[in-house]
Amino acid sequence: LSRTTVRIESKMTSELKQTENVVGLLEGSDPKLKEEAVVFSGHYDHIGVGGGGVVFPGADDDGTGTVSVLELAEAFLTNPIKPKRSLIFLTVTGEEKGLLGSQYYVTHPLVPLRRTAADLNIDMIGRVDKKYEQLKDSNYVYVIGSDKISTQLDSLLKLTNAESENFVLDYTYNDDRDPQQFYRRSDHYNFAQNGVPIVFFFTGIHDDYHRPTDTVDKILFDRMARIVRLIY
Repeated sequence: LSRTTVRIESKMTSELKQTENVVGLLEGSDPKLKEEAVVFSGHYDHIGVGGGGVVFPGADDDGTGTVSVLELAEAFLTNPIKPKRSLIFLTVTGEEKGLLGSQYYVTHPLVPLRRTAADLNIDMIGRVDKKYEQLKDSNYVYVIGSDKISTQLDSLLKLTNAESENFVLDYTYNDDRDPQQFYRRSDHYNFAQNGVPIVFFFTGIHDDYHRPTDTVDKILFDRMARIVRLIY
């Protein structure tokens, strides 16, 4: 092959598309604290349709986060006791393309980031990963980033968990040396880069991750509801 020459031609077409984030705001009850906000986020985009018309449903990634944000909005709205701070319910697009929707939001926030108390991000909370399948234990949730910017937020999470659902809070992926680098792979990261305290709620990777088999019949709704109650 030393005398062989190979020529490769590659053509690329660039296409501009417009999409949107979807956001709701519930005003806080305190005259002063309502100027601050807590964000609940999840991404509603997924891979879409692949070659040969194969549909990627994205039930866990991130249908679970999207419906969790909607359920949280309904719960806070129907509770007659309103939080003192304002609440932002944010479902973003373009996460699978590089966290684009959340990147847009942090540069065009409804409430300035300096007055954003925290972002609680929900991405893939509907399944059990292989580690906990082998342990035959589903009473866990991975929490990522809760102590990186605000130790108070992490303390609040632990206290709230002890007083409510009592999950095993697994910090495995919170390690900066984690080869998976999940801390940098979902929409909370754009908030964290701007100094906003975050918690990323996650239940781990499974065999259907980014495959056409990520379907709604595999979602563990009762367990997912418990995680959302913890977030609430």
